[in-house]
Amino acid sequence: MGEKNTSTTYSIIIAVYNRLEEVKELLVSAEALEGDRSLFELLFVDDGSKDGFKDFIRHYSSPSGLQIRAVFQQNQGPGAARNFGMSQAKGDYFIFVDSDCMFPPHWLTEIEKTQQIRSYDAFGGPDTCHPSFSPLLKAINYSMTSFIGTGGTRGSKRHIGRFYPRSFNMGISRKIYETIGGMGGLRHGQDMDYSMRIYNAGFKVGLIPGAYVYHKRRTSIPKFFRQIFNWGVARINLTRRHPHTLKAVHLLPALLLLGLILVGILSFLLPAHAPLIWIVIGCGFIGICLFAFVQSYCKYKSGQTALLSILTLNIQVFAYGAGLLWGAWNTLKGKEVKGFSKNYYGKNK
Repeated sequence: MGEKNTSTTYSIIIAVYNRLEEVKELLVSAEALEGDRSLFELLFVDDGSKDGFKDFIRHYSSPSGLQIRAVFQQNQGPGAARNFGMSQAKGDYFIFVDSDCMFPPHWLTEIEKTQQIRSYDAFGGPDTCHPSFSPLLKAINYSMTSFIGTGGTRGSKRHIGRFYPRSFNMGISRKIYETIGGMGGLRHGQDMDYSMRIYNAGFKVGLIPGAYVYHKRRTSIPKFFRQIFNWGVARINLTRRHPHTLKAVHLLPALLLLGLILVGILSFLLPAHAPLIWIVIGCGFIGICLFAFVQSYCKYKSGQTALLSILTLNIQVFAYGAGLLWGAWNTLKGKEVKGFSKNYYGKNK
């Protein structure tokens, strides 16, 4: 990233904490990135890892000539790590990527090509799964990226409402950082809050569909449930800061959960009508599950993944709805709204 180069430069910022094996996989994919190595750097921000990351990165020698730097802080959380990264970055644009992501070779050149035409102040790309991922990870990817699962809010070309870049694959100009500062202090939903602030400041924001990353996400059902529950809680906190951003699609999981509770109560009070009520609900449930199975199978060509997609879709809907209701209830009681987490990296409560 020499001073005489007039081309746009990029700092790819990766916050890490005890994710050494993920970092190694990310670096393997980064070595295959297309493009001029002088135009981008990989900037790791370590938040106090104890898995040997510091020694590994200091002795790492890039076979393809990647420019790699690492800076260190002590257990401040991912938002603070990204802010620290921005303060240390050299590029004209800062691109946040999660440590559990991998790059396709064309990722950065796709961004460069689009920026030459669109000149976005902020941008984001989708996340998807690598063919080598396990059936569970593919099922989670289905529920997280399908229109039936999220309304396309995570970077699909078909999406409801405005596109908000998220920190697993999110780029901003240095001008944005200098104008509105860094990410806020929300425990969950920091990236969404940041995207909303970017829009509010009048910057140009866009989706780059071809600049996707392979995202491993959560690796077990309990971790997936906790993550989605926390997103439901985050929606309440985001709504308190940005009331105009709450849409009907965000309320649907909570309304579905409340509806099932109401049906259960009515079935108890009106036992004569209970069988018919549950037959209607059961038919609707089976229909949605069959749709998810077929759609997932057509995408991944795996019966196991398709069956798991039914499970992950249901977990996602009910966990998000439960988190949103929990957040709303605590807000009504005047309490601080928190999800599952003792701290950013500690064991969940």
